[in-house]
Amino acid sequence: MDDLLRKIVGTLWRGFWLLTAVVVLLLAVPAARPDTTETGFQIAGIARDYLFDFAAWELEALSDKTANALVAPHHTMTDEERTAFVRDYLLRITRIQELEGQILTIYADPAVVDPEAASMLLRQERDQLRAEQQAEQALAEAIIQSQVSEVIASYGFAVGGQLVPPVASRFTQPPTVLIVSSRERIERIGAYALDHGITVDERAVVETEVDTALGVSSLVVPIGGLAVYPAMIIETGSLPFVYEVTAHEWLHHYLAMYPLGFNYGATPELFTLNETTASIFGKEIGWAVLDRYYPDLAPAPPDYTPQPPLEQQPSTPIQPVEPPAFDFRAEMRETRIRVDELLAEGRVAEAEAYMEQRRQIFVENGFNIRKLNQAYFAFYGSYADTPGATGADPIGPMIRELRYYSPSLAEFIVTMRSITHVHQLEAALEQARQQAQQQ
Repeated sequence: MDDLLRKIVGTLWRGFWLLTAVVVLLLAVPAARPDTTETGFQIAGIARDYLFDFAAWELEALSDKTANALVAPHHTMTDEERTAFVRDYLLRITRIQELEGQILTIYADPAVVDPEAASMLLRQERDQLRAEQQAEQALAEAIIQSQVSEVIASYGFAVGGQLVPPVASRFTQPPTVLIVSSRERIERIGAYALDHGITVDERAVVETEVDTALGVSSLVVPIGGLAVYPAMIIETGSLPFVYEVTAHEWLHHYLAMYPLGFNYGATPELFTLNETTASIFGKEIGWAVLDRYYPDLAPAPPDYTPQPPLEQQPSTPIQPVEPPAFDFRAEMRETRIRVDELLAEGRVAEAEAYMEQRRQIFVENGFNIRKLNQAYFAFYGSYADTPGATGADPIGPMIRELRYYSPSLAEFIVTMRSITHVHQLEAALEQARQQAQQQ
């Protein structure tokens, strides 16, 4: 009886937070929040045919989440049954995506006279699997939420036995995001959610019109998740990715109650502070979930040992027999540093020509970057838990080093959640270094 009562209270608690968090987080997520500036109205006019409808998505998601929260069948399943269910569910998604790829290939092949007939069996299998997947989605989401919740709580984040807010996520096709940056410097000045299905040609048209009308650099990018409530998680068969992104987005929900998350997007620095913190948290919790429930898939735990800059790292005296593989992160870091130098000197056109030259090199080495511009770096440079698009920006290395010196993940987050400026991060890191030396 006590266990049943605890589950009922937990369900009511999650329902309360579900409704509360929707309002708070829709106001906190820049891409979901209406931009009432003149620039925002101009961009909304240009992209009006492709703007993502958050209200419709939330109504559907809330309806499904509320209905399934009242049933909560995963509470009667063993850990073994839950992990097996999730494995099967994600394998089904993988197979659906494989089939869709094969069907697209048939329709794109000019040698196929009747693609509808040629793809009939594949479409039948896909439709059958899709029906099964849709019937099982709510239960799979509930299991994933509960597993992530249990691990996060074990790290010391629970309040009275409950997470605030509860973990809530939904498999979906997240919107794409139109990122807008200044041309004169890499600085994210806007983010606008567009439909997931916008084609490459349509993206290019929107980008060109925005760039021409406003004199900016823009780029429509795909995303793996979005911290509305429940969090949007892209439909994928990758089990490690699902748990990492679920934890990543939950931290955004959590941080919205504190200065770091509440001020998300107020400055370019705060984008990087938020996203890097969430990326570190997502990787650690994602790893811990795998280690507990899917040990055969768990990689080595994240390592945040401070590393010197690439140019200060000793080179090996051993000459490789084969030419070294193309190092994406090192090459992208080199690109970002040079672009920053050119922009700082006011050589905007030269910086843009250089980025196009570098983009072609990346493509030649198998990295199909559609457009490399200021907006690209303004978006991808915000995720500074690993080197690369951040260039020489010190925020990422400082946050990683702070995590290294923090006794626990919880203490790291408690420190980070109050930081809203780089000088606060510098002070926190210096204090952590001194405490480490005294031990």
